[in-house]
Parts: sequence; C-alpha cells; structure tokens
Amino acid sequence: MAVKIRREDALAYHSQGQPGKIEVVPTKVLSSQLDLALAYSPGVAEPCKEIAANPEDSYKYTSRGNLVAVITNGTAVLGLGNIGPEASKPVMEGKGVLFKKFAGIDVFDIEIDCNDPKEFIRIVKSLEPTFGAVNLEDIKAPECFYIEQELRRLMNIPVMHDDQHGTAIISSAALLNALEVVGKKTEDIRLVVNGAGAAATACVKLYVALGVKRENIVMNDIAGILHADREDLDEIRREFATRRPVTSLLEAMQDADVFLGLSAGNVITPAHLKVMAANPIVFALANPDPEIAYDLAIASRPDIIMATGRSDNPNQVNNVLGFPYIFRGALDVRATEINEAMKLAAVNAIADLAKEAVPEVVNKAYENNALSFGREYLIPKPLDPRLITTISPAVAKAAMDSGVARRNIPDWNAYHEELEKRVGIDQRLMSRVIGRARQEPKRVVFAEADNYKILKAAQIILDEGLGVPILLGNKDRIREISRQNKIELDCNCLIIDPYEDHERFDRYAAMFYEKRQRKGVTLHDSRKLMRDRNYFGAMMVATGEGDALISGLTKEYARTIRPALQVIGVEDGRRRVAGMYIIQNKKQAYFFADTTVNENPTAGELVEIIGLASRKVRFFDVEPRIAVLSYSNFGSNPGEIPAKTIEATRLAKQKYPDLVIDGDIQANVALNTRLLQENYPFSTLAQTSANTLIFPGLASGNIAYKLLQEIGGAEAIGPILMGMRKPVHILQLGSSIREIVNMVAIAVVEAQERKMTEEKLKTDN
Repeated sequence: MAVKIRREDALAYHSQGQPGKIEVVPTKVLSSQLDLALAYSPGVAEPCKEIAANPEDSYKYTSRGNLVAVITNGTAVLGLGNIGPEASKPVMEGKGVLFKKFAGIDVFDIEIDCNDPKEFIRIVKSLEPTFGAVNLEDIKAPECFYIEQELRRLMNIPVMHDDQHGTAIISSAALLNALEVVGKKTEDIRLVVNGAGAAATACVKLYVALGVKRENIVMNDIAGILHADREDLDEIRREFATRRPVTSLLEAMQDADVFLGLSAGNVITPAHLKVMAANPIVFALANPDPEIAYDLAIASRPDIIMATGRSDNPNQVNNVLGFPYIFRGALDVRATEINEAMKLAAVNAIADLAKEAVPEVVNKAYENNALSFGREYLIPKPLDPRLITTISPAVAKAAMDSGVARRNIPDWNAYHEELEKRVGIDQRLMSRVIGRARQEPKRVVFAEADNYKILKAAQIILDEGLGVPILLGNKDRIREISRQNKIELDCNCLIIDPYEDHERFDRYAAMFYEKRQRKGVTLHDSRKLMRDRNYFGAMMVATGEGDALISGLTKEYARTIRPALQVIGVEDGRRRVAGMYIIQNKKQAYFFADTTVNENPTAGELVEIIGLASRKVRFFDVEPRIAVLSYSNFGSNPGEIPAKTIEATRLAKQKYPDLVIDGDIQANVALNTRLLQENYPFSTLAQTSANTLIFPGLASGNIAYKLLQEIGGAEAIGPILMGMRKPVHILQLGSSIREIVNMVAIAVVEAQERKMTEEKLKTDN
C-alpha cells in the first residue's frame, strides 16, 4: 500500500532531535592523549607520508575506499524540478542513508551552487582525492549527459548518474524476465517509450545493448514523436529518432510489444493498451502516479505484464535494487569506472535472482506469502537479503574481467561473508515484520488512548496499514488531544469509554467474576476492576473483540501485566511468561531474555525461558545461537549463578537438541569468536558466536539492555512479552512513538500466526 505522508510529520522527522538524517561517527577510539596524538598530530604524519609516496595507499589508511560522494546542483530534484542546491540537501541525505542501510557505504552529500556544466565538472573533478566513487543525482537533462560523460573521461574513480542508469538497470532486468515469461526475444520486440529525459534515454541505450533493435523503437516527448524530421532534437534524442510514419502515441502503440513510460501520470488510456500486441509488457514508471493506474491496466488487458514505480503494485522498479550494490562491488575492487560490462552484470544478476527460490524470510515480508518467478514477480523485492551478495560480486567480477579493477578478490566465499557483515543482514528485521503486518491488519486495543504518543502511533498504524486501532478512554479527551496535535484519526477508528459502554462493561465484569471467583474476587471487585482500562482491554482481547493489547506507556510494568495474566493468561503448556528485548547495533540484532518478568529463575525455569526465547527469535526469521550468561566461563569460577547456568544449559540441550547453545559463559566471550576460538574452541558458539543472550536473573538482564540503550547507542525494541495465550505487549515507560509502532507490528504478526495456527487445528480436527 502507498504510505500517507503528512507535511507536519515529514518536517518533524527531519527537524526533531539532531536536524537532518546523517552524522559523522569516528571509527577509532579517542579516549586518551595517545589516541588523539595518533589520530591527528603528530601521528597522522606517518600515513600522510605513505600516501605521498604511493597515492593508492589512500585506500589503506583513510575511509576513501568506502566513501561515495552524492553530488547535485538541484536542477531536477525528485519531481520537484529546479529547486536549487539548498533545497536538494534533504534528498541527497536520504540517498546517503540508503547507501548506508543497504550496502554499508558511507556518503558525503555535496550540493553545488553551479549551473554551468563546465564549471560543475571542474568542481567535481577536483574532489577526486577524497572519494572512492561519485554518484551524480538530480541534474537536469541534457546537461546531465555531458556532465557524466566528461567526468567519466576525466576521473579515475567510478562516476554514475543514478537517475539515468539506476532505472535503466532495474527495468532492463524486469524486461529480460518479462520477455522470458511471454516467450519473446529482445531482437524481435517493438518498443514504445513515452518520455525522453535522462532516465528514458539511458533505459533505451541499455535495452539496445541487450539486443533491442533501434529501428523497432519509437520515442515520444512533450512535443510529440521523436521523428527524424524534427528540428528541435538535440544529439541525444536524435540518436533515437524514428523514420516510421507515425504521428501520435496511439499510432506508435499499434502492435507494440513493450511500452516504457518515464513521463507523467495518467497519460495512457485503455485505448492505447488495447492496440498493443498479445501479452503486452507495460512499464509505467512515472511517480507517484504511473502513466496508467495498475488496476485500470489489468482490467483493460488481462494478458498484460505490468510494472510501476509504486510499492503497492507488483513488480516495483525501484532504484534501491541497484545503486547500493553496484557501487559496493565497484568500490571493493577499486574500479576506475562503472562500465557497460558492470551494468549488464548487474542486470543479469538481478534478473537471475528473481528466478531462484524465494527465501521464507522474503515471502513472509510481502503479500501472498508465496512469491515465485512469473508475471507478478519479475525482479526481487527491495528487502531481499540476497541482493548484496548477488549483485555486488557480479559487478566486482565484471570490473575485474573488463580490466577496470585495481584490486582483485581472491576468495569469493570470504567476500560473501564480508558483504553480510558490512551491511548486517539482521538490520532489516523490523522492515520485514512491518511488511508482514500490512498483509493482514489486526485489531489492536490501546488501553492508554488519552495520550499523545498513543494517538500519534495510532495514526501511523492507520496510515501504514499495520492495524486497526481500538482506543480506550474518554472520547472527548481523546478527540481534544487529537485536535490540539493535528492528529487525523480515521472516522471509523473505534473509541470506547468503559464508563459509557455499559453492555461490554456488564458482560466483561460477569465473565471476570466467573473466572476469578474462586481466587478471592467478588462481583463487586470484578466491577471495580473492570473500570481499569487494562482489565477492560484484556477482556476485549480474551473475548475476540480485539486481536492484541498494547499498554504500559504510563504505568509500571508489574501493574500493567497483572490484568493481562489474570484475564488472558499464559498459553497452553506453559507455566510462565518472560520478556525479551531486541538490541540492534549497526551490524546485527541481539536478543536479550529475560529482561522484564522473572526475578531469580531456577535452572528449570531458565530452560523454559530458553524455549520461549528461541521460538520468538525464529519468529523474526533468525536462527538462535544461545549463550546462557554468567560471570564464569565453563566452570572457571564457582558460585550459585555458574552452577545454575551450567545446569540450565545441560537441561536445555536435552530438551532442545536442535539448538546451538552453550554456557555458563561471560557476555564478552559469548559475542567474540576470536576469544572463543583461542580459549574455548570446543564451544558450540566458537564458529559463529551468540545472538541470543539468556540472563541468570532479572536484575542483570534489565540493567544490561537499559545501559546499552542509553549509553551504548543501540536501538532497543521491546519489551516483547513471550508465553501469553494471545498477543499482549507492555510498553517500556516513556516509549517513543516509533517504539510503540514497532510493538504494534510485532503484535499484529503474532495475531496473524495465532489465527493460522487455530485454522490449521480446525482443519486437522
């Protein structure tokens, strides 16, 4: 689905906290006078002298080899046009964030106040010693063609104008696969292109390299068909001018096999599609509105293969599938350019990846849960973790084979592992969960709806299609908070006040009394408790009138969890619940348990926590590697905690023989493969280290995650409550809006899985 973007939200996102989206972070320790002397004067002189003697050593002693310049003059920005260099900076920072997120590449964004192409070229060329590559962005045509051509000629590092070549590479992969699906060949097809800007001309050039014949191409721009008789065509457009006697786009579309649109929204009608050849391939890539709406195109031609630039349609042609990984491969072999061989290697790698069996982690993140090569799956999805290990090696190898690499990759298996470590495959963990939540939104009960953060989170949940909020609280108060903070809640958003909903109140009170009457609860007690929104909300979930409960933002954890335990209870076969936090750093996610519930578990109780944690880690499509933590390493220090964790590990190995688990073990050792291999090579964690940490008591787990969250710079997701009969999550006191949304997404996916399990049981019975 298309995410709704509000002006206030976008401005707040970019301005709150530290303005912008990027910062520079040192990669070396700077804690002493020695560190400072090594980092700057006088120690810095030594690498300077080495580089002066051999300039290639700049890649060895500086960040150059992982540093890309994203450069623009702001003359053609993201559908906004010529808005200038200052206004283009948010977009360039955004491009830098994508480089970092998907390929681990650092970026300096550079906005140049210069519209003279020759002067622009001089400025960019002068920056070459700083960077490993240059990504040109949002420069208007036709100047962008000349600028890129000259910089590629003058510079000895890769230069690519992504607006041109990114779309060309991704759409070329989609074209190859679409033609394979319909059984047509590139040399036989007739191609019509609407739009003749930078992206369109780059696409056509690459299609020609793939085998499309120039005489079978007709291009159309705002002035009409690019015909050889037109006198207003520049050199670039004249290259693709036709001599065919066509005077309109409709005429050009007659019997065409492929339509490529890189122009404007809604300029194509069903009439255009109906005159195309059988099994027409239509790439309507204008954003945000394609040349023809997806649903209208499908209704007009049931035999169509359709791609757009939108994430809410199949076959999204998204540049993020290409540029991070293309630059990654080019940087890693210190390529002098990104040549045609490297581009074609990227095209074929992307196309081939779509034909491979789709991992379950990707299926879960996207609609239908059963992606396979065909009409609605021509190219991989942006969250496919295999992209970096597929495209980057292909590009690197093409650079080596074509003679533009200054460094060879001797061990491709080691390079594969290096790529995974660079980006951190687990980095996309919550992206996948959110994608799964959107597939089947569930009803989420918020017990504290008279709170700005909760209402703002509810708005985001509605906008992103993650769930259907049910808000508990005083209706007037909720509406007033929404009005004051410009929060737009869907008119169908259900608001329930337990003091006004007498039918539910009476029914829930009677049910709770029946459930707890032999545990000291009177009917009077039950009615009194049901005024508490945590009890009322828990009853909504227990009765199936809601699918998940979120609470705890303003109250202590123990006070909030008690109603859920009394009303909903633990799942069948369990005796306890436990809490888990996900701690994410730049490289990967770690899972901490128990961090919120069990104060001093016994060895047997730790085994139950291990079982809950391992199942929940797999819920996030991660295979658990478990360390049972202590202040000892494999019996090196005696004591109550080492004895308990040794016994828990022994029992867990018996109960869960498929788990990778070891203990007792100190936290730093569990996470450091070098220490493990040097000192404890017998450990089951020695080769891969741990990603799931089981703490011996609540104090250590709670202290650890809070320290990492506050002073370690890690992102904490949680607390995730494990072992409940139905999805319930108790927020950390003072959670941020984004943390609330994350917990809702997790709860929604849990509700989806619970529904699937219940349906399977019904079918089996």
